[in-house]
Amino acid sequence: MGDVDAPHRVTVEPCAKRFRVYLGDAAIADSVAARLLFETGLPVRPYLDRADVAMHLLRPSPTRTVCPYKGIASYYDAAIGGTVIRDAVWCYEDPFPEVGLIKGRLAFYPERVDTLEIAAR
Repeated sequence: MGDVDAPHRVTVEPCAKRFRVYLGDAAIADSVAARLLFETGLPVRPYLDRADVAMHLLRPSPTRTVCPYKGIASYYDAAIGGTVIRDAVWCYEDPFPEVGLIKGRLAFYPERVDTLEIAAR
């Protein structure tokens, strides 16, 4: 049956590459201390420390989702000038212990921001 019976895996690793996130011309994140989350069947996602994110450009969203492998995710809208991007960012405030390295860190939907740039460092 191929991959049907393959186990679902989620791992987190530190990463020293530089990640930048832009909305239009505004940089809303710039980090060299990301945590990369690898999950079966999904793209690799960088989770950034809040200290590396322009938190004044984000506002809490009422959206919540549940992941059976990571826990409950809360979301943020990004607001720059008159533009609001709904649920552009998510965060696990209290993730399951197996993915504890992403606790309180922010991940951006690449399709909802203008640029998610990964630079060699």
